[in-house]
Amino acid sequence: MVRKRYEGAQYDTDAFRATAGILPVDISYAAHVQITRVDPEIFVPPHPGDRVRVVRGEEFQQALAFDRMEHRLPIGLTRTGEPVYANLEFLDGTRGAHASISGVSGVATKTSYASFLLYALFSAEALGPEAVNSKALIFNVKGEDLLWLDRPNRLLDDEARAQYARLGLPVGAFQSVGLYAPVRRGSGAPMPDTGGRQEGISFYLWTMREFARDGLLRFAFAEADANRGQLSFVVVRVERELARAAAQGNARDPAIEIDSQRLVDFDQLVDLLDGDALDRMMRGPVAPGTLDAFRRRLHAAGQHMGHLVRATEAARGAIQWEEHQVTVVDIHTLHSTAQMFVVGALLKRMMEEKEGRGTARPLVFVVLDELNKYAPREGSSPIGDAIRDIAERGRSLGVSLFGAQQTASEIERRVVANAALKVVGRLDTAEAERSEYGFLTRVARLRATMLQPGTMIVAQPEIPTPILLRFLFPAWATRQSEAVPIGEGRDPFARIAE
Repeated sequence: MVRKRYEGAQYDTDAFRATAGILPVDISYAAHVQITRVDPEIFVPPHPGDRVRVVRGEEFQQALAFDRMEHRLPIGLTRTGEPVYANLEFLDGTRGAHASISGVSGVATKTSYASFLLYALFSAEALGPEAVNSKALIFNVKGEDLLWLDRPNRLLDDEARAQYARLGLPVGAFQSVGLYAPVRRGSGAPMPDTGGRQEGISFYLWTMREFARDGLLRFAFAEADANRGQLSFVVVRVERELARAAAQGNARDPAIEIDSQRLVDFDQLVDLLDGDALDRMMRGPVAPGTLDAFRRRLHAAGQHMGHLVRATEAARGAIQWEEHQVTVVDIHTLHSTAQMFVVGALLKRMMEEKEGRGTARPLVFVVLDELNKYAPREGSSPIGDAIRDIAERGRSLGVSLFGAQQTASEIERRVVANAALKVVGRLDTAEAERSEYGFLTRVARLRATMLQPGTMIVAQPEIPTPILLRFLFPAWATRQSEAVPIGEGRDPFARIAE
C-alpha cells in the first residue's frame, strides 16, 4: 500500500495553496510493505533511512523465492513484465495438489486462466518427460469456448508472442486434443449435438450395460435431497439388481435383461421400474411414498438425460480420455441433471481406473467450472462425494482438480481447503470479506473487487504474500471467429523446430 501526501500541510485545504505555490511543501511517499524473504535469516529490522529500491530480474526472483523452486511452472507476468512462477510440486501431488479459482462469472476469466495453466503444464519444461503422458480432462460448461483449443488464435499479435517467449512457452494451440459432445436427442444414427463446430467432434453416450455395470444410476439422482432417508436405499438396491443383470449374458451386447425383459435404453428401464419389478427388487418392506418418490425422480431424470443411455457399439460412444493429452467433454447444451450425470460418471470411472493402476503416474488434471453446483457446502449428493474424494485422495492417485467457482464461500470446505494454489479474479464486494479469502491481505481484498479480465491474484504455500499477475492472451482460439482455418497459418512442424 502506497501513501502520497504533502509534507508540511496542516489542513486539507492547504493542498490548494501548495498547488498555487503559496505554501511551501514537499511531496512524501510512504509504502507499507510485507516481508517475503529474509536471507540470511537474521530477523533484525532495518534502520530508519535505509535505502529501499524496487528489484528486477534475478533479485525479483530471489525476493519471491522462485530461485528455490526446483520445478518452476510459469503462471503469468507482473505489471512490470517479470515472470511469475508456481512450484510444480504443489500441483503434481509431490507436496500438494489442486487449484481453486474464484471470481465473478463473465469477468474473472476463470476458465481462461485454468486453460492457461494447462497450456503451461504441457508446454513448459517443468513436467519434463512426464508431460507427454500426462492427461487433462476438461468439462466445457459454458458456450463452446473450449471446443477450439486445437486451433491457433489468429488475433495473437507480436507483443503477445514476445510475452510467451519471456515465460519460455511456445506459441500455438493445444496438441493432441480429443473433443466430445453429447449424442443428439432423437437422432436415428448417433451424432454429436454441437453448434458452431462440427468437424473433429465425437459423440458420447452410455450403453444400458455400461450404465448398469458401472453403477451410474446414483448420478441420475444427483440433487442434494436425493441422498436422504430411504430414497438412497432404493437407489442402491436397484443398482445392485442392474449390476447383477449386467454380469449375465454376452458382455458385448449393449442391452441387459431383467425379468425376461430386454432393456436397450433408459426409457425402457423407466417403464420396467414403473411396474412390479421395483417392488421385487426391494426384497423387503419399503414405504410406498418412498417408491413413488423414486419413480418421480426417475421419470424426471429420463426427460433430461435419458437420451444419453441407448444401444450402440460400446466403443463408439465411449469417451477415450487416455487416447489424447487433452480431452474436452462438452456438456453446455445439457440440462443440469444431465450435466451432473456426465460429470459424476466420468469422475467415478477415472478414479476407479487410477486406483486399479496402483500408481500416481501418469498425472491427470481435471478442469471443472461451476463447482458451486457440483460440490455445494450444504447438502450431500453422489457427485459432491466424488469431487470431495478427488480433493482428499486425488493427490496420492495423481489426480489434480482445477476447480472454478463464483463463490468459494459456498463450496464444500474440504474441496477449497485442499487446494494448494488459490487464485482470485474479480470478486463481489461481500464475497471478498468472507473467511475463505483469509489468504488475501486487506489491500488485496479491496483490489480484488476492481480487477479487470486477465488479471488474477495468486497465493501459493511457499510465498507468504499473494501476487498480482496478468496471464497471457490465449495462443489458442476461444471462439469460432478467432480460429485459424484448417490448412492456413504456420507450418505445422514449426513448433517442433522451436
